[in-house]
Order: sequence, then C-alpha cells, then structure tokens
Amino acid sequence: MAACVFCNLDQTRYLMENDVAFVVNDINPVTEGHALIIPKRHFADLFDATEEENKGLFDLLRKRKEALQASDNTIDGFNVGVNIGQAAGQTVFHLHIHLIPRRKGDIDDPTGGVRGVIPGRRVY
Repeated sequence: MAACVFCNLDQTRYLMENDVAFVVNDINPVTEGHALIIPKRHFADLFDATEEENKGLFDLLRKRKEALQASDNTIDGFNVGVNIGQAAGQTVFHLHIHLIPRRKGDIDDPTGGVRGVIPGRRVY
C-alpha cells in the first residue's frame, strides 16, 4: 500500500525480522525500548492474521522482550498492546503490536496495567 507508513519503512530501521514480520523502535515511545512488531503483509486487524503470521509475530515479540531484558536490567515488566479499530485508538491501520518495557516508578500507580485504576471498579 503506497500510503501506508509501515509498508514503506526503510528496512535499515528493522531491529530484527523473520519471514512474516519485523520489529522497529516506536517513534513516539512511552518508555525507552518501546518497540512495534509489524507484519510484512498489510492488514489492520490482529484477528485477520494467519496462523503462520501469528506464530511469527509472537516469536518476534518474545525475542525482542528477551533482547531488551538482556541489555537493560532496569526493566521490571512489560505492557503488550494492540489497538484494533478507530474506536480502540488505532491510528495506523496496519496491524502493529506494542511492546512497552516498564520500570519501577515510571508511572505513579501501575495498578490495572494500561487501564490504570478506574474508581469504583475492581482490578483483577
């Protein structure tokens, strides 16, 4: 797709890749090391990924997590996220999975993960 930013990324930005996907640093990171795992085929919805694509995406997700942990001992956890559809906050309509390293103290209260604490709701 000519207008898709992810379809037209310079391959020199790739941190790692396999047959179906690649990893790049997020250009607007939430934390240091925030990466995106992106399929090579253009599609917007995680639920449209093939079995092979799912395997390749999650293989790179795991490998990038391991590489980050090996190179940065300040990482205490991770957020993994996918926005599907405009109502869910998706702004680039080419599937991408966010891998966000978290460190103690990088947010005031991590309770509830990416949702945060919603007053009056139980956190599971």
